[in-house]
Amino acid sequence: MIVTAAEPNDVTTLLDFRDQAAAWLRSLGSDQWSRPYPADKLLATIEAGTVFMLRDGQATAGTITVSQNAEAGLWTDGELREPSMFINKLTIAREYAGQDHGGHLLDWAGDRAHRVGALWLRLDAWTSNAALQRYYLAHGFSHVRTVREGTAVNGGPRVSGWLAQRVAQAADHGFVDAATATIRVQFAV
Repeated sequence: MIVTAAEPNDVTTLLDFRDQAAAWLRSLGSDQWSRPYPADKLLATIEAGTVFMLRDGQATAGTITVSQNAEAGLWTDGELREPSMFINKLTIAREYAGQDHGGHLLDWAGDRAHRVGALWLRLDAWTSNAALQRYYLAHGFSHVRTVREGTAVNGGPRVSGWLAQRVAQAADHGFVDAATATIRVQFAV
């Protein structure tokens, strides 16, 4: 399988992934991703070069977003001064589920973060999704804290405030990386 940068024509695929993932999560009793995601916001992240696709021939097996930008109000000023890359929207197509492609994408993201000088690979996960939290813990992340409603910097509700991180490190993720030129940040370490 190969990892490529997403292209504007991937918006429909990504929105379909999100809808499929939301339906699957609903079947498990979670309200995660129940609100529609704005296509224009997704297109902006694609154009910013932060969205990556896992391709299996002509099929798309998964996606992950990797950025130097943290969700506002979650991480402390001190944490934000540490060279970090942030991941979100990790989604695997249901027909590729159960093969740990998500775990390998996390390794790929950690490898990319390491190569640009980041010390940490960080994420925020759905606060009420204990299974997802266990998934990240099983893939080497450590829980930092949970930001709950009213405790965020802006005082607003936090549905995705379970914070975790792991050391950014070189990894043998098993994918062909065809997205090498798209990371536009280099941390000084």
